[in-house]
Amino acid sequence: MEILLATDGSEYSERAARFLACLRLSPEDAITVLHVVNWVPFNYDAESYYESLKGIKKDIAPRILDSALKLLGPVKARTSTAIKDGAPERYIVDVARDSGADMIVMGARGLRGIKSFIVGSVTKAVALNAAMPVLVVKEPLCQSDRLRILFAADGSDYSNAAARFLSLVPFPEDTEMTVLNAVWSDFSDIPERYVMEVDDRMKEIVARRRSGEIDASEKILGEAARLLEGRFGNLKTLSKVGDPSLEILKAAESLRADIIAVGCRGIRGAKGMMGSVSRNVLNHAPCSVFIGKTCKQ
Repeated sequence: MEILLATDGSEYSERAARFLACLRLSPEDAITVLHVVNWVPFNYDAESYYESLKGIKKDIAPRILDSALKLLGPVKARTSTAIKDGAPERYIVDVARDSGADMIVMGARGLRGIKSFIVGSVTKAVALNAAMPVLVVKEPLCQSDRLRILFAADGSDYSNAAARFLSLVPFPEDTEMTVLNAVWSDFSDIPERYVMEVDDRMKEIVARRRSGEIDASEKILGEAARLLEGRFGNLKTLSKVGDPSLEILKAAESLRADIIAVGCRGIRGAKGMMGSVSRNVLNHAPCSVFIGKTCKQ
């Protein structure tokens, strides 16, 4: 597996590096550690300030890479480094594509002072535009007794592709996988107490429809479980009715998930872009988020 680790030297990037260090990677795997010298020119009168600041950032770049490599010391995978000068959201995606990376791993800086964790612009841009899966590390991973993953399956090709990819990632052997299907019912926006007040014919329609939704959900869960069960011995399934974004976040909190994994449906006509559910989960999940994509660009 080819992994691109994007680092900016922050504690968030170090969390991502530590997570890779606890995977069961082999010499057949490879990690490229990338640091992009984020340079946005300012309109200052003094040209010397412009050059001095740029020079300082370039001098620090190798130290940032060395720090990440030190954290990756226990990893058996081959490692290499790269430094780029420019916009991180552009070069992270470009280097991942050009190097044939299977997955991008990066820390999420987030926005300070906001109670709900909202990812920063670089993280969001990479998750939106990368053609390959992206793991955004928000909290320290591999710190508890076992790693807990919540995989939100919806039965789509994107979701199944994410399940197949997850089965290839060398997570710790005792990783706990829960597969969730959240059903957006035709009646989800009707409060339960009002549904029961409709006439008998409508009650029959509601009951028949919900029975069909449950059957469809069980089928989706069964298919996802088949794709994952060969890799995850500790696997459970869960079905919920309601807004998928909310149900995924609530389930993650209840299960104390370390990672929420979602397949990226994408925006029609825009390859690699994310749909509303994956965007909502990325923005609001308190834990790390894996965004599955179907293929490389």
